[in-house]
Amino acid sequence: MNTTAMHKKPVPAEADITRLAGHRFPGGTYTVAHWENFLLTECTGAELLPDGQVHPVALFHLPIIGAGTSIAEMFDLGQAESDLSIMIESYDWEMFQPLREETRYSVSGGITSAQRCKNPEGKLYDRIAFCFEVHDPRGTLAARTTITWHYTRDTL
Repeated sequence: MNTTAMHKKPVPAEADITRLAGHRFPGGTYTVAHWENFLLTECTGAELLPDGQVHPVALFHLPIIGAGTSIAEMFDLGQAESDLSIMIESYDWEMFQPLREETRYSVSGGITSAQRCKNPEGKLYDRIAFCFEVHDPRGTLAARTTITWHYTRDTL
């Protein structure tokens, strides 16, 4: 008996995926503490940036946490079959001004597109794009991140 087939998740309906477009996260705020910036910068092998500037690597987590979501929720929304079923298409970071330590940023975000696709081999995947905006205390757009993932589907 094939136990793998017994535990395989069904492929979500295409309509369940496409209706994700427009989904909004609760939003919130995020402040990068000096110690956090120090550790993030140290991990990249770089020197601290001048004047309390935050290393851009913070854009991997700051928008997601600040918008009131998590990687786990993003996996769940797209009905990921497993932690290994996500393929990264792109991370697009736009910085309109330097981010600063100890500054409280307002963060909003949501799903901008969700569609069912087929790769050249005919295998299904769902392409979901998440967009997050980071605003400074004056309300000015400081950064925007767009994350696009492929949720691979095992259709065997």
